[in-house]
Amino acid sequence: MKIVLQRVKSASVRVDDNIVGKIGRGLLLLLGAQESDTEKQALYLAEKCAGLRIFEDQAGKMNLSVKDVSGEALVVSQFTLCADVFKGKRPSFTNAMPPDDAEKLYEKFCEFLKAEGIKVQTGQFSAKMAVELINDGPVTIILEN
Repeated sequence: MKIVLQRVKSASVRVDDNIVGKIGRGLLLLLGAQESDTEKQALYLAEKCAGLRIFEDQAGKMNLSVKDVSGEALVVSQFTLCADVFKGKRPSFTNAMPPDDAEKLYEKFCEFLKAEGIKVQTGQFSAKMAVELINDGPVTIILEN
């Protein structure tokens, strides 16, 4: 599983010009599920995202988690994170989890985040989406396991 985590001031996702998910301060999480990923990995990464101390405290140090600042999370499925680009010029997605299984794992990841006490918004699985964000910092971190 691969996640691109961005600390944001706000973020939203549209499908066919309709906003399907929108948050204020928090985390935009782009999530790609690979063929061998498990619920155990989803739980680990959800806990990691919830606890990662990347928000500034009173002294301006990155010392607070999204939970500490009562932030939100927008989770957007993005199978292209699983692209293999080492051969040729065209990405291969053979490492990506099949869509039905990936959607279940994506939903499980969102459940795990909610269990951490985080308000979660989502994109629409398998839809063509337009993601807008105001990156805060910018802070962008890649997580995978």
